[in-house]
Parts: sequence; structure tokens; C-alpha cells
Amino acid sequence: MDNKNSVLATGRRKTSVAQVRVVAEGQGKVTVNTRPVEEYFRGQEHRLRNVLAPIGLVADGKKFDYELKITGGGPTGQAEAARHAIARALVKLDEKNKKPMRANGFLTRDPRMVERKKSGQPKARKRFQYSKR
Repeated sequence: MDNKNSVLATGRRKTSVAQVRVVAEGQGKVTVNTRPVEEYFRGQEHRLRNVLAPIGLVADGKKFDYELKITGGGPTGQAEAARHAIARALVKLDEKNKKPMRANGFLTRDPRMVERKKSGQPKARKRFQYSKR
């Protein structure tokens, strides 16, 4: 891996972690776990748009190739983790990309996680029915 021609960044959401490697002098190809992004998020146009949103926001976003490695979580968490990683990488490449990324909320790590189940209760917040008599 040549550090002069590539930038690494990590994005997270829920329990998903996305690592992206942005390679200079590319054709705008986006691969997720060695598969094309359209194949990885097949039939999930809203998630696909989510992943590609930061690339469309930057003028020279199509000049790079994006190699993503995503682990953990479900489709929504993975898509938003990928968006976070790509946005961070584009800011690393050029600091002037930070303002549009920040304005669209792509650089903010969404802290919401699944709440743990409490013992003695059926779910995290649900309680057993109270009976006075």
C-alpha cells in the first residue's frame, strides 16, 4: 500500500465499523468487501444513496476509487458507517471539503446504540404489568 496515493479513514454507526481506503487516480469505483457497492446494497436504493452522498458533494469525488471493508451490524448501520468513513477520508484529502460535509452532518458520529436489556424485565424499557391486588 502506497501512502502517497491513498488515504485511510474509519467510520462507525451502531455496531458497524467501516474502513475506507481512497486511492488517487481512479475512475470513481466504490467496492464494499471486494464487491461493487451496487451489488452489496442490492435493492436498497436509500442505503446506496447514503453511501454515495459524500462523493457527490465534492467536486473531484469521482477522481478517486473507494475500497471499503465493513464489519458488524445490519444494512442501515453499515451504510451510515460507510458514509462516515468516506466523508472523513475526503476531508483528509482536502480540508476545504470539511464545510460541506459538516453542513450535511456526514462528519458527526451518531452515538445512538441499542439499549441493553435489564434483568427482571422483559425488554430494555418494557416492564411487567403492575398489579396492586
